[in-house]
Parts: sequence; structure tokens; C-alpha cells
Amino acid sequence: MVVIAHDVDPLELVVWLPALCKKMGVPYCIVKCKARLGAVVHKKNATALAITAVKNEDQREFAKLAESFKSQYNEGARIGWGGHILGPKSQHKHKKRERAVARELAQRATVA
Repeated sequence: MVVIAHDVDPLELVVWLPALCKKMGVPYCIVKCKARLGAVVHKKNATALAITAVKNEDQREFAKLAESFKSQYNEGARIGWGGHILGPKSQHKHKKRERAVARELAQRATVA
């Protein structure tokens, strides 16, 4: 599981982590403060934290958290960006291209 702080500056340090976690199927979450993450590792602050090993007695709770984070962040959170609707300029270009293809097919049909 990967835990990412939301107040990282510059953001470019962690902006790629959610995409990598989704690609690799690793659960991740975003927490409120990098100082909280730092407290976990006994430092002033930390931008991200990877949890790789868990005690046996905490395994069940960890699995619940991982499943919860996967459903909240990994699965479908950002799949439907934009609704697949083209903007006016793109629609115009698409229609123009379709007309050109139709014109070319009509011209080939009359020649053959």
C-alpha cells in the first residue's frame, strides 16, 4: 500500500504515483498532511510512504483498509473524464474529415 501526502511542494514529486499505483494494482490513499507521514517514520515530514510488511495480528485490518482504498481511489475514480464528448472545434474537424472521406468514396464509385 502506498500512502501519499496531499500538501507536497513541488507537486511533481508525487504526481506520478497514483498512475503508477493504478497500473501496478497497488492500493494507495492520499492523507491530509505530510507531517503525519513523517511521524510514522520518525522524521519531520515525508511525502509518500510504502507499506510492504504488516504484523500478523494487523493483517486483517490492513486487508480491510487496502480493499477500502482500492475501491475509493484505484477503481473508477477518474475513468469518466469528459464523458467522451468532443469540443466544437474537434466536432467541426471530425465532420470535415467525414465529408472528405464520403466525397472520396463517391468519386471512386463513379470512376469504377
